[in-house]
Amino acid sequence: MRLAEFLVLLRARWKCAALVWLAVVVVVGAVTWLRTPEYTATAAVVLDVKSPDPIAGVVLPGMTVSSYMGTQLSVVQSERVALRVVQSLGLEQDASLRAAWQEATGGKGSFSSWLVAGLLRKLDATPTRDSNMITISYTAADAERAADVVNAWVRAYIDTTLELRVQPARQYSGFFDAHGKQLREELEQAQARLSSYQRRNGLVATDERVDVENQRLAELSSQLVALQGQADESAGRLRQSTAHPDQMPEVLANPVIGAMTTELARYEAQQRELGTRLGANHPEMRELAGKIAELRRRVTAETRRVAEGIAVNHSVNRERLGQTIAAIDAQRAKLLRLKAQRDEAGVLERDVENARRAYDAVLAKASQASVESHATQTNVSVLKQATPPPTPSSPRTVLNMAVAVIVGVLLALATALMRELRDRRVRTTADVLQGLRQPLLGVLPGHAHRQRRGVEGRGARWAAQIAAGPAHGLRSLPQQEGSHS
Repeated sequence: MRLAEFLVLLRARWKCAALVWLAVVVVVGAVTWLRTPEYTATAAVVLDVKSPDPIAGVVLPGMTVSSYMGTQLSVVQSERVALRVVQSLGLEQDASLRAAWQEATGGKGSFSSWLVAGLLRKLDATPTRDSNMITISYTAADAERAADVVNAWVRAYIDTTLELRVQPARQYSGFFDAHGKQLREELEQAQARLSSYQRRNGLVATDERVDVENQRLAELSSQLVALQGQADESAGRLRQSTAHPDQMPEVLANPVIGAMTTELARYEAQQRELGTRLGANHPEMRELAGKIAELRRRVTAETRRVAEGIAVNHSVNRERLGQTIAAIDAQRAKLLRLKAQRDEAGVLERDVENARRAYDAVLAKASQASVESHATQTNVSVLKQATPPPTPSSPRTVLNMAVAVIVGVLLALATALMRELRDRRVRTTADVLQGLRQPLLGVLPGHAHRQRRGVEGRGARWAAQIAAGPAHGLRSLPQQEGSHS
């Protein structure tokens, strides 16, 4: 349908369209006028998610994720917060509300749950885009009541947030206290075992004592090496004393043997000198022979005594060597025993240290949990308190009437179009050509104004008769506005 045809249609059906438009405007106006005014109070809170926790000293990772704001919105609209609002406002003692609950539910269910459901239906909590602010709104028939409910809701939300933080800390504090007592008992038992073991084995500083014993073993090892050298040397001299005692350094260096050897040489020289003049049986020769024999005996005896001294020295060296070896073996056994004691004491010391670290860690956690359990601040701050709104939020008279006018116009146009489609009329020459599918012979003079207004009733029947007439041999004449054909 072209615009010109639609305008002709609307001109013909204007009374119906006007009636529909007027009915829509009147109905919307009446509903708006009769509707009870409602007031919406609004408060705003801001969440600090970037500042470090004052107790832990770090930014909690859960506060930086995108789901944190969604979680807080769920907390705001939770039944737990709503119950706090009901208790703070004393709604459970309101007789009118209890009567309404009796009438609505017949006394079935929980009165508090019914109040909570009613509050949540009129509550709206929305986050501000690209920020950490939450806007809380409540709608009621009384402006003062709406503001009181919103402010109570903000206080209940802050208290619930603090409780959600403090309650786990209190539970953890009790757990850490009980576990800390157990760990302290274990630490005391470990320290008692270590002290008992040290007293039983005479240990004060195991590492220092082991170092002293290691030094003593090193000294004994040095003595063993020296004694082995001395024993080898004394063994060589003992063998020499057995084979060639007169060539021993001790014999050659002995002054007594040296004097007797010198004297023996002098007597032997005299014996050789007198032997050239006197015979062997001469008294002087015999006297010299006796002296020489005595000196030789004495030199042999003295040499034997020196050799016996070397044997005794070798025996002493061997005995000292054996004693040193035995002392080294005993020192080694003692050192191994001390190392075993040190290892066992080290195990006990590690048990004490582990028990102390576990106790210190639990003690630190218990201290932190105790501080958190007494916290009075949250990361939620009130940015805007709710005040009684001066104007109602609904109904919006101007908006409703504007919408009613627009909707009325659309419904009026739709009604006129639907009536035209159900009751089709010939209103223009195009309707004759397209609707009747007959050639148009002409337009009678004096009816041009009726064509513009639309031909109805008799005009339609006349146009049909003209179109149905004999068309053979007729020729359509040129048409001009206001001309005859």
